[in-house]
Amino acid sequence: MQQTSAPPPEEGGPGSADGSGVDHPFLALERELSVFLRRARASSGEMAREVHPELEPAAYGLLVRLVDAGQQRATDLAAYFGVGKATMSRQLRALCDLGLVTRAPDPADGRASLVELTDEGRERFTRVRDARRAQYMRKLAAWDLAEIAELARLLHQMNESAES
Repeated sequence: MQQTSAPPPEEGGPGSADGSGVDHPFLALERELSVFLRRARASSGEMAREVHPELEPAAYGLLVRLVDAGQQRATDLAAYFGVGKATMSRQLRALCDLGLVTRAPDPADGRASLVELTDEGRERFTRVRDARRAQYMRKLAAWDLAEIAELARLLHQMNESAES
């Protein structure tokens, strides 16, 4: 069932924090991001289960990062996602146990290891990512490509801002 959100409150109307409309864009952003994130979490859970039935939804993002950036140190992954080392270690251990990633000694620092996808992990992830991309293409078929590119650019800009 598709849900629709209420139209944004009029600028300066009852939905704005101070009646001036100044907060309206931020309230609208919060509302839309809340819906988007809830749907994204559900979707990531589905994608994770398609990669492997025992894969945690949060671990799907780790696979995305490893495909996009290549092998990484666990500490770099933890910093990228803004999670603690213990959380990252637990998620990586689960991925290793499932045969989706492997660890190898870091040649630059013998105390550290580099995490990378196994061939099986890459194959499973690629299959699911291709299916997800096809879903996006169907859902956004009526959009202009420039709008899709602009949405991607703005989301990237927001993610970059969150890192600083």
